[in-house]
Amino acid sequence: MDRATDVRLAQCFVAVDDHDKALAFYCDVLGFEVRNDVGYEGMRWVTVASPEQDVEIVLEPPAASPDVSPADKQAMAELLAKGLLRAVNFTTTDCDALFERVRAAGADVIQEPVDQPYGMRDCAFRDPAGNMVRFLERPAD
Repeated sequence: MDRATDVRLAQCFVAVDDHDKALAFYCDVLGFEVRNDVGYEGMRWVTVASPEQDVEIVLEPPAASPDVSPADKQAMAELLAKGLLRAVNFTTTDCDALFERVRAAGADVIQEPVDQPYGMRDCAFRDPAGNMVRFLERPAD
């Protein structure tokens, strides 16, 4: 058995400062579903995913560890507010239609749909926490 085929991505983590706003974006606008919603030691982790795939996004508080110092939590919150912590890329079959849907929902536009020199058409937004969210449409075969 080839060990490389036995390894798959299960989850990725995106820092959010307001789970309800994040859920409105990822579920109501993008159409994801909540897979898990867990509270622990005053923090909350919510797992969302596209109904079309197994990979999940864990929406977690910045510096989500009870061992993080107050100064580090403050620094992480400031970086999140500036949109400097994370980015997540998605694929779509219709970049322009998705762009219009996300823009109509009031998301902060970073880049309108554009054809890239490497063959993709893409656009980008900021989610409610400030993370960059990019949508890629692969060229037709």
